[in-house]
Amino acid sequence: MSDKFEEKIKNYRTAPFDARFPNTNQTRNCYQNYLDYHRCNKALSAKNQDTAPCEWYRRVYKSLCPISWVQKWDDQLESGSFAGRI
Repeated sequence: MSDKFEEKIKNYRTAPFDARFPNTNQTRNCYQNYLDYHRCNKALSAKNQDTAPCEWYRRVYKSLCPISWVQKWDDQLESGSFAGRI
């Protein structure tokens, strides 16, 4: 993994500005980063590669999303009823 990427994760404080979500309401940003994290994990795990780059998405959704939402989505993923495409 590149030193620059490791430094970004090490210095991470909160979700940076994302031009895809310019508005104050960050609900879509939260949901998209949750999906991106799980997609990244799935793709890299299927190739037997290190999933460390996916850590960025996890940190972003953990800082943006309410805990109750994440718990609900995790439960839905486990039961196979999650509506998102992963």
